Formats: sequence, C-alpha cells, structure tokens
Amino acid sequence: MSRITAAASGRGLSGEAAPADGRLPASATNLVGTRPFGVYVHVPYCTTRCGYCDFNTYTATELGPGVAIGTFVETLAGEFRVARAVLGAADLAVSTIFLGGGTPTLLPIEDLRALLRMIDTEFGIAPDAEVTTEANPESVDASTLEQLRAAGYTRVSFGMQSARSHVLAALDRRHTPGRVPDVVSWARKAGFNHVNLDLIYGSPGESDRDWQASLDAAVELAPDHVSAYALTVEDGTRLARRIRRGELLPPDDDMMADRYHQAEQTLTAAGLRWYEISNWARDEASRSRHNLGYWRGHDWWGFGPGAHSHVGGVRWWNVRHPAAYSALLAEQASPAAARELLDDDARQMERVMLGVRLADGLAVDELTDAGRARAATLAVDGLIEPAGLEAGRVLLTLRGRLLADTVVRDLVAD
Repeated sequence: MSRITAAASGRGLSGEAAPADGRLPASATNLVGTRPFGVYVHVPYCTTRCGYCDFNTYTATELGPGVAIGTFVETLAGEFRVARAVLGAADLAVSTIFLGGGTPTLLPIEDLRALLRMIDTEFGIAPDAEVTTEANPESVDASTLEQLRAAGYTRVSFGMQSARSHVLAALDRRHTPGRVPDVVSWARKAGFNHVNLDLIYGSPGESDRDWQASLDAAVELAPDHVSAYALTVEDGTRLARRIRRGELLPPDDDMMADRYHQAEQTLTAAGLRWYEISNWARDEASRSRHNLGYWRGHDWWGFGPGAHSHVGGVRWWNVRHPAAYSALLAEQASPAAARELLDDDARQMERVMLGVRLADGLAVDELTDAGRARAATLAVDGLIEPAGLEAGRVLLTLRGRLLADTVVRDLVAD
C-alpha cells in the first residue's frame, strides 16, 4: 500500500460524531456531480503483516467470523447503497477508481469484476475512467492480470519496494526481487499501458549501492510511473519495536536526503519527471489521476473499513475494524465513525499544504499577505523558485522538496 492511499485508509482521528444515516450538509451535496469524483476502495486483507506497516490491515488469523474475504464485496455493496442515498440522484460519472489496502488482488477475480459492475450500477463510470489496483508481486500471475485488464482495470501498481533480498527481509516483504520483472512483463502483455512501481528507501541495512540497484532495476523495467517513499517508522509496528530494542538502526535524515537525490537523478535521467514530491511519471497521461484528485481537493468517497472520504469540504472516516464495519452495514447504517466540517481557513491551509507538493505548484494568490512575504524569503533561501514567484506560482526547488514541511509551515503561519 502506498503512502498516498494511506491518506484514504483511515487513522485514529478525532472529530464530531457522524450521523447514523451518513447524511451530509446541503453545502456539501449541492455541487455533487459538478466536480471530479473518485472512488477509493480499501481492501483490508493481507497474507502476512509487513514489519513497517501500520495501515488498517488484517491477516486471516486476526479476523473473526462474519468478515471473511469471500463476503467482502457483498458487504461493500451496503456502503455503495448508503453513498447513493447520501449523494442523491446526481450523475457522478466516476472519473477515477483506486483499490488499495492491504492487498486488493487477494480478492477472487470474480469479486474484482463484480466490484466495478457495482460501482457502475450505483454511480456510473466515465468512459475514460482511470481504474487502478494495487498488487503485491506474489499475489498475481499472468492469467490474473489478463482477467483484470479484461474486467476494466486500466492501471496496476506493484509493491516492488526494493531489488535487494536483504532489504525486503528487513521490511518483512515476502516476494523475491526476481518476481517483479515477471509481473511487469505480464501486465504489459495483458494490455496495461500504465504500470507503477512502488519503492521504499531508507530501510535498515540498505546501502547507497542497494538503493541505486533498486532504482536501476525499476528503470530497466520501463514503468511509466514510479513512486519512491521514505521509510517512516510508525509506533506500534514490529519495525519500531526492533529499532527500540537496538536490533536495527533508525533512518538518518542526511541519508534520506541523499537517497532522494539519487532517486531524482536516476529517474529523471530515465525520462521520468517528478510531478509530486514522491512521484515521477513519463508524461502527463501517466500521472495518477486519482492521487491528483486528493492533492487538488476533489471529491471522493472511500469505501471499506477505516477508509476516508471528502465531499464538498466535509471529511469523514469509517470505523476501522472489518467486524464493526460489517455490523453497521448489516443494520443499514452508515459505517462512518466521525467527521470534520472544514471551515474556510482549514480548506485554504490544505490547498497550500497539498498544492505546494506538486510540480505545477500553487498560485501565489492562494497565500495571505504574510504568506506571500514569507514566500519571497523562502525564495532567497533557495527553497522556492524565484522565477516561479515572478510568474505567480509557488514552485519548490529540489532542496525545497526535501524541506517541504518547513516550507508549508512558513507559508501558513499566522
């Protein structure tokens, strides 16, 4: 699961109680259908738990009766009906669909087909929709990929993470490096024009040469999109416990910066261009339209346990455990746990925070007077492109990308 889909998978957040029927204020629903609309589906199943992962996922032994993988799509149908009732009769023409997890491709292929049919029946899928599924290399074969493409999936994102076996072992990943070239080849033969490889850098025991080998291996496979994320050590994970016990060394900030420079140099030389801090694409058509919807503040509904949604300035998140999720839907109630109504200040802050991360940047007009003054200072400091400011855009330099959180804090400070 990528760091982007993690934003939609649900974390322990506070907020006001969500209505039992999931209804939204009229201010959120009045313009439904006039803005791009995406669907995220969180599939919470994994065969094993990776040591670094704190996403809302479960192995078979962690789940009780009533939440088996074989009935998951049937359960999702209940939330589709809730969403249709909440959003009204507006023609949504879903423009992007993203299956994340967990491991979506653990679902039977019949269910993955049915899932798209259900979305189309309830909401309508645009003819040119981008339909993505994540997949672990060991969870698919040539036949699976052929059937996914025939079912209407247009994009596949493989969790490669590393080309070095000892790095994969440190992350508790189960596939072997040699599996990735196979699945990419099978995806191409199946007709997938858009293939993403997810990489993680900064893993314990990873050297500069190891990371370069992973970048080189990814480039050799000629994907049209690569995501490269810095390893984050999350509390409660096996990795965090091992680092706390001194078994492994924690990531070093300077080393992480060096790794990012390696990624930028290698991927750019291979014809991939960054369009978001952690994402590189071969051309505009290869960019993840779904993830761009998050960064640009579009509307989306996140289905599944712990999934996040955003419609018209209202953000909400579902209950996390599959059993609780299933029980609420069995009662024809919304599975939403809580929600936030974003005021104008909060929405403006998010536009700055997310827009700055994009290569296209942020309009200077989005900043307050104080923010514009700080932007000028940040340009002098080498974090923002001076020429961009002159053209009315806030554009990060390479150094600014490494210090993006600092840039955002300065731009939105009172």
